[in-house]
Amino acid sequence: MKKAFIEPFFATLKAANPQPNTELEYTSVFELLAAVLLSAQATDVGVNKATRRLFAVAPTPERMFALGLEGLESHIKTIGLYRSKARHLLETCRLLVERHGGEVPRTREALEALPGVGRKTANVVLNVGFGEPTMAVDTHIFRVSNRTGLAPGKTPLAVEMQLLKRVPAEYAVDSHHWLILHGRYVCQARKPQCWHCSVASYCDFKPKTPAP
Repeated sequence: MKKAFIEPFFATLKAANPQPNTELEYTSVFELLAAVLLSAQATDVGVNKATRRLFAVAPTPERMFALGLEGLESHIKTIGLYRSKARHLLETCRLLVERHGGEVPRTREALEALPGVGRKTANVVLNVGFGEPTMAVDTHIFRVSNRTGLAPGKTPLAVEMQLLKRVPAEYAVDSHHWLILHGRYVCQARKPQCWHCSVASYCDFKPKTPAP
């Protein structure tokens, strides 16, 4: 993607969705962290269905840890890989209480020291929870960045570094959401819906798909 196209690319996405947000439901940074931990290889819809019940009884690390492993599993058993996720989440709650006074830390290093929290999860929390201009590169962002030519790279980290360089500062905080939503609903993996893509004119993808 030509450098001159990047600003109008994001301006167009912003015009259609001025205040984007994650589709995961949460009311605190801790709930966001828990939801993101549970969302690996699961849909946001499925996670939200489980966390509505879970967060009603355990909205803090202290109260979630008090559920115990079996109690936590009973609330999230509809989510894939729920047993390992429950172990990670419970241990994360313990560490949040013991090391961070029950608060979610604001540094990448401290976040990645929590069980089950990798770079992508840490980036989501830093971006969505704390408003930092980080890039959590999931499968949608990886695909859109490479397909459009916005930020090509062979690995998620390479794409992340390219995005941090190429996305204009005024769009940096929200760009993560716009790219995810664009990949989820328009620039889909099997058949990108180029026929109603608002940013198709800025995109490097040559074999534009026609309307069905």
